[in-house]
Amino acid sequence: MLMRTRLFEEFDHSDPQGAARSTAKPAPMPMDAYRSGDAYVVHFDLPGADPESIDLDVERNVLTVRAERRRTAPEGAELVAAERPAGTAARQLFLGESLDTERIEASYGHGVLTLRIPVAEQAKPRKIRIANGDARRQISS
Repeated sequence: MLMRTRLFEEFDHSDPQGAARSTAKPAPMPMDAYRSGDAYVVHFDLPGADPESIDLDVERNVLTVRAERRRTAPEGAELVAAERPAGTAARQLFLGESLDTERIEASYGHGVLTLRIPVAEQAKPRKIRIANGDARRQISS
């Protein structure tokens, strides 16, 4: 089972200058998640994020994703418009006990962080062998 929550609120877009000055509130980090076979796949939109700034960690089945997007205007430039969010974005996913947090795979390309979270072996469906009636009588005799 995979659950989600926002770690922080989104930027206040009604004050673009305030958003440009402050990095106290992180930018939004939209995601899609689905199950494909024996794994969950999660895509996070992180356009413009520096790949070196992306940080993933798991603690007590809580996966935290953080990434930073910097302003592109050079130092000292006069900022005319600041509609693209900058600063730190963060999300947390609460991972169910049935997921294998030791084998999470991550990749980043074209502004999208993709995680593959496998289902734990003990949580996968399995066949149970049924003994025939003769074998059971021999065991209980």
